[in-house]
Amino acid sequence: MSALGHYLEEEGVATVAIALIRPQAENTKPPRALWVPFELGRPFGPPNDLAFQMRVLLAALGMLVEDGGPVRIIDFPDDDPRTRPDPAWQPPFKPAVVASGSAESHASRLEAEILMLQGAHRRWIEQHGRSTVGLSGLAIGDCARYVADWLRGRVPPSPRDGFSAPLILRFAVDDLKAYCLEAASSGSAKPSSLQLTDWFWNQTETGAALYALRKVLLAQEDERLRLIVANFMVPAGRLLILESR
Repeated sequence: MSALGHYLEEEGVATVAIALIRPQAENTKPPRALWVPFELGRPFGPPNDLAFQMRVLLAALGMLVEDGGPVRIIDFPDDDPRTRPDPAWQPPFKPAVVASGSAESHASRLEAEILMLQGAHRRWIEQHGRSTVGLSGLAIGDCARYVADWLRGRVPPSPRDGFSAPLILRFAVDDLKAYCLEAASSGSAKPSSLQLTDWFWNQTETGAALYALRKVLLAQEDERLRLIVANFMVPAGRLLILESR
């Protein structure tokens, strides 16, 4: 977007980019950019914090009436307040002692854990009236079984017309992640995203099963499957942590 700003400005359209990676903005030299110290995917800061997001938006728009240039990058002064851990937060169940084991054991523990989270996820729905779960079009129990079957080596067919089995696998994995994180966010506490992702990848059977499944499927011959698994199953940053142990 920083590079695109130059073309838009040549047509007389003033632009401001919101940059999440400052070195990238420095390299592309946008006409105007507001660098924000937030995690990727959150250019306006924490979700559901309208006052904070408005501050970010006004800081960006304010650059349109300020002098400077032809390239100008300024820094937003405040961190995302939701990056600080909430000491009041507790996971929805006692953290598991995540064990290694056979593919079958990972699959069985994944299916059992998703059932354990049903009450917490119902509370999330009651609190927020919505959910991001549903990309696969499967009920959450069916998502768990579908992913578990891949772990068991069964290579299940796609349950939906027009969608390949590897693509449904990706969607089912996304639904499982969203389900777990929403369940863990229910209640009055406001856990940081780092608290939630640390819990998911370090202390849940679901996270352990997805990591194990990634290893299994990267050895398959299907190039499309390997591409989906390599890019969408476990975040790159989390892989570095998991594989450094």
